[in-house]
Amino acid sequence: MGLFKSVLGKVKSGLERTRETFAGGLRSLLVGRKLDEELIREMESRLIQSDVGVQTALRLINGVRAAYKDGTMSKGEDALAYLKSELKTLWREEDRQLTFAPPGSPTVILVAGVNGVGKTTSVAKVARQLRSMDKSVLLAACDTYRAGAVRQLEIWAERLDVQIIRGQQGGDPAAVAFDACDAALARNVDVLLIDTAGRLHNQAHLMRELKKIRDVVQRRIPDAPHEVLLVLDATTGQNAVNQAKEFNEAIDLTGIFLSKLDGTARGGIVIAIHEAIGIPVKLIGIGETLDDVEPFDPDAFIEAMFEE
Repeated sequence: MGLFKSVLGKVKSGLERTRETFAGGLRSLLVGRKLDEELIREMESRLIQSDVGVQTALRLINGVRAAYKDGTMSKGEDALAYLKSELKTLWREEDRQLTFAPPGSPTVILVAGVNGVGKTTSVAKVARQLRSMDKSVLLAACDTYRAGAVRQLEIWAERLDVQIIRGQQGGDPAAVAFDACDAALARNVDVLLIDTAGRLHNQAHLMRELKKIRDVVQRRIPDAPHEVLLVLDATTGQNAVNQAKEFNEAIDLTGIFLSKLDGTARGGIVIAIHEAIGIPVKLIGIGETLDDVEPFDPDAFIEAMFEE
């Protein structure tokens, strides 16, 4: 079941900074020039700087170099077209839609991420889209350590006209999750969105607590959580890949919400995450308002990146 439809024009607008640096930089480097080894090395450097990942950059450059050596590619424009085409082929067939529970049972979406990635705002963006589909939404404020985080979620709940379950500050986050599951069942809520505490991916005790929340949800609602989303800040580059690996080992991620993609000049991180862990990027944040969120469509993303 699709959450909402992608609007290509909106994606292009949101990726303006990325497009100018990524494809714009490659275009200024390649257009009007003949291929040679020096230019190919410059291409390799540009790709690595754009955060596509070293392995992906090498694979792309090896293809360019092979075509150059056998005489089937001689111009910079040819290399640019090749890069666009090859980047589209990187994405395997997989379901990038959010998973919903069968009718009559609440869908549970567990959202994780480190502090500062825009996690709570991303939760609000998903809630906004669900409300626009006339679905009832319940928020669970499981960041019991920071009063400010709970208050932020309460403000979003008020603005979106959705219910919220919260616990005492410093209380057990898993207990809040349990209460939220009970409330979702009792109130026949369509979707329960669980906002967890921001934590460093390399702090083992905090990751264990996140696993506890997931285990509690699984015991209370069969087949839940239906989605385990990790919010990553696109501006953090390769560190986002490391975060994804650690969180995936701990809680078996089902998807990535890549936030702040409009704020980075190195949008290749989407590709690096896909290549490194194989977890689908399902949603992208391309602005600061609640409507600035889009389902991730690889073809639309690559088209937007290479738009002149």
